[in-house]
Amino acid sequence: MKNSITKISLFILIGVILAGCNTTKRVPNGKSLLTKNNIYVDGKKNNLEDVFNQLYQKQNTDILGYRLRLNIYNLAKEKTDSIYKAKFANNPKKYQRKVKWLSKKQVKRLGQSFWYSGIHNFLRKTGEAPVILDTISTKKSLRRLKSYYFYRGYFDTKVTYKIDSIGPKKVKLKYDIVTGTPYKIDTINTYISSKPLDSIYQLKKENSFIKSGKRFQKSDMDSEVSRITEDFRNNGAFRFQQNYVNFDIDTLNPNHRANVDVIIENESIRLEDSLYNVPFELYKINKVNIYTDHNPANANAPIKDSTVYKDFTLYSVNKLKYRPKALTDGIFVTKGNYFSDNKTMLTSKYLGNLKVFNYPLIQYLQDKDDKNGLIANIFLSPRKKYTFGFSTDFTHSNIQDFGISGNTFLGIRNVFNGAETFEIGFRGNIGASRDLAIQSNNFFNISEIGADAKLNFPRIFLPFKTDKIIPKYMIPYTTISVGYSKQTNIGLDKQNFTSSIVYNWTPRKNTNFRFDMFNVQFVRNINPGNYFNVYRSSYRVLNDFAIDYNASPTYFDGDDYNNGLSLGGVDLFLNDVKNDVINPSAADEKSINSIVEQRQRLTEDNLIFATSLTFTKTSQKDLADNTFYAVKAKVESAGNLLSLLSEASQLSQNGSKKAFGVEFSQYIKTELEYIKHWDLTRKKVLAAKAFIGVAIPYGNSKSIPFSRSYFAGGTNDIRAWQSYGLGPGKTGSVNDFNEANMKLLFSTEFRFNIFQQLNGAFFVDTGNIWNIADIVSDADAKFTGLKSLENIAVGSGFGFRYDFNFFVIRLDLGFKTYNPANPENEKWLKEMRFDKSVINIGINYPF
Repeated sequence: MKNSITKISLFILIGVILAGCNTTKRVPNGKSLLTKNNIYVDGKKNNLEDVFNQLYQKQNTDILGYRLRLNIYNLAKEKTDSIYKAKFANNPKKYQRKVKWLSKKQVKRLGQSFWYSGIHNFLRKTGEAPVILDTISTKKSLRRLKSYYFYRGYFDTKVTYKIDSIGPKKVKLKYDIVTGTPYKIDTINTYISSKPLDSIYQLKKENSFIKSGKRFQKSDMDSEVSRITEDFRNNGAFRFQQNYVNFDIDTLNPNHRANVDVIIENESIRLEDSLYNVPFELYKINKVNIYTDHNPANANAPIKDSTVYKDFTLYSVNKLKYRPKALTDGIFVTKGNYFSDNKTMLTSKYLGNLKVFNYPLIQYLQDKDDKNGLIANIFLSPRKKYTFGFSTDFTHSNIQDFGISGNTFLGIRNVFNGAETFEIGFRGNIGASRDLAIQSNNFFNISEIGADAKLNFPRIFLPFKTDKIIPKYMIPYTTISVGYSKQTNIGLDKQNFTSSIVYNWTPRKNTNFRFDMFNVQFVRNINPGNYFNVYRSSYRVLNDFAIDYNASPTYFDGDDYNNGLSLGGVDLFLNDVKNDVINPSAADEKSINSIVEQRQRLTEDNLIFATSLTFTKTSQKDLADNTFYAVKAKVESAGNLLSLLSEASQLSQNGSKKAFGVEFSQYIKTELEYIKHWDLTRKKVLAAKAFIGVAIPYGNSKSIPFSRSYFAGGTNDIRAWQSYGLGPGKTGSVNDFNEANMKLLFSTEFRFNIFQQLNGAFFVDTGNIWNIADIVSDADAKFTGLKSLENIAVGSGFGFRYDFNFFVIRLDLGFKTYNPANPENEKWLKEMRFDKSVINIGINYPF
C-alpha cells in the first residue's frame, strides 16, 4: 500500500511538471519567446558576464538547461477572478447554495482565497514571466555593446544582430561584434594651473594608471581621477574635488595611437552672481577642538569645562570625564600638518573603535585669521555609561530533555576615565535529564553556572611605552579577561577557570595581529567515576569483552551477564587484563588499551598556561567581493614558563612536574589556514580551503589536552561525518569523541544561484586527524609519513543555502565517498547512499 501511494504521488508530480513544460504557453500570438542570446566577438563566441550584462533582454534563467522558473510561472492561471465568477454564472443553483451556507460577502472573498487566487499569485511571483523578443530593446543592446568596447579602446567597433527562428514562437538572437584595432596611449601631457598641485602630481606620477603604450581603457581613466584626487586631498588640497580632473583625448593620430592631455583647471568660486577662477591652495591645520560630550539635539549648549593638552583643546558641556591623552592618542589630525582625508578617516575609525562614543563627526572650518588655515572640530557623542541586558531560553539536547537557560550582562564604559570598557556577564542553566546515572529525584537534576569578566584598554597595556614598535595608527587595544564555569550532573562535572591578556593591532588594512601574552585554562573533573556513563561506546566495547572472556559474574550488576558491567566492575575487569588474569587477543588488548588511554586523558585535570601569536590577512574588499584570499597562521606554546618556575620536589608519581598541585601541559602548536574564492561570474563562485595543524607534546606532557586537540567532521568540516566521528587515521572512530593532535583538511565548494535568494552548492571535503609523537600506540591512528596520507577521507555532497542578506541558512547533505576505516575493497563509494548520508544545518558559509 505504501509503495502504491508513493508511485501515485510520483506520477502526479511528474504530471504537474509536464503540464507546465510548454514554455510558449504564455507567449501571445504573433510574438516570440527569446530562448538564447549568442554573442560573437571577432568570430569567436563570448560568454563573459560583463559582456552579457550589456544586453537589455536576457533569456529566461535555467538550471542545467531546464527553465524551472518559467515553467512555474506557466502553471499559474490567468484572470483567476473571471474564472471564479464564470464558475457560478454557468451554475446559478450552485451559487445560491453557497450563499445559503455562507453569505454573499464570504462567497466573494472566497474567490480571493489562496486556493482560488493566492496560489496562482504565488506561482507568478516565484516563477519568471516569458521573455518576449523586443527589437527596440535589441537595438538598445547594440548601442550598449558598442559603448562597452569603445570604453576599452576599440573606437571603431561595429555591432550587428540577427534573429533566428528555432520553432513555433521561439527565436534566438545572435550578436556579431567586430572590434577592430584597439587604440593605445601615445603621449601624455599635463596642464595643471595650480603650482602646488602640479608639484604634488610630479612627485606621485609614477603611480599613474595611464601609461604610454598601454591600451586605452576608461576604467584606467576613472582610477587615475581617484588617484589624483586622493593624492591632492591627502596633501592639503582641502577644496579639491574629482570633477576638476578632465582628459582630452586626441585619436586623429595614425596607427591607432591616442594622445592624452590631463587637464586640472583652477578652482571655481561663485560670489553672488559672479564666478571667479583662483588657483588651488594647500591648507594646514591651525587648531584642533574636541567636543567630548556633544549632543546633536542640543548643539548650542554652553561649554562649562575645557583644557588644553599638546595643541588639542578639549571642551565639555559638563565636567570633563576623560583623561586628555586617552582621546588625543587616537586623533591623527594635528596642528601644523596639512589637511588629509586619510588622517580624518583614521581618526574616525580609531575613535569609533573605542566603543565609548557614537561614530564621530569631524568638521573643518576655514580660519578667519589665515586664508590657508583650517580649524578642525571633532564632535564626540558619548554612549550610555551603563548597559544592561538579560535573555532566557528553553533548550533541548542529547544531554537534557528540557532546560531553561539565562544570561545577563553589565557593561560599563570609560571605567577609569581613559575610554576603557568593562563587561561582566553571568549565565546559568538548569535542566531535566532521565540519565539513569544521575542519582536525584528532583525534576531539575542537572545545572551549569558561569561568569565572565572582560576589561578593554584602547592601547597596549604594559608598564613601558610601545609606540615605536606598535604605533597608534595601528589601532592597538588590550583585553584582560577572566571566566569560571561549573557543571553538576553533566558529564564529568567539570570546573573550568580561564584567564588571559590579549593584545591586538592592525598594521595595515585587512591585516591583523593578535598576541596572547598568556592564556590560562584550568579544567578540574569533579566526577571522573562517571566516565563510562558518559562515554557509552567505550563502555559497550568493554562490556562485550568482559562477556567474551568470561569475566567474574560479580563484576556485573546483580551478578548477571545480561545486566551489564557495573561501574566498579569495569575497573575490576581492566585490572584483570592489566595483571594477566584475563588474556585477551592482541587485537582486543589493543582496543582495551586505547580505551584506557583515552579515559586517562579525559579524566585527568588540565592546567594550560599558553602563549600564542596569530596573524590574519585578507584581500576581500567588502562582502560583495567574491574574488579574494584569506590566510591565518598561529603559533602557540604552553608550559615553558611553569617548567622553569616549578620546583623539582613537586613531582607526580610518573615523574611529571606540578604547578599548584596539578600536572601542567607542555606543548608547541602551529596552524595554517588558507582560503581562496574565485568569482566565476553569473552568481557562480568556486571556494577552496586548506588547513594544517599539529600540536607536539614534550617535556612535562605526553599528550595534548582535549581542549587543544583536533577533531574531524561536522557542519564546517568534513560534512560526510558527524563531529568527532572521523579518525584518527583508519581506526574507525571507536570512541565517543575521537580527537588527535594533527589535522589536515582540504575543501572545495562550487556555489551557484538557483533563483532569487536560494543558492545551491556541490562540495568535496578531504582530510583526517592523526596522532603524532604522543602516547597513543595504535599504529592505525598514528601519522608515520607520506604513506599515512592514504588514510585521508573523502566526503562529497550538495547543499542549499537561503540568503537573508544579513545571514545565510545552510543545509548540506554529505556522503562518505572514501572511508579509510572500511576494508580494502569497500573504501570507495560503498556508502554513497541517502541512508548513510549526514545532514548538516548551519548558519553562513563554511568558509
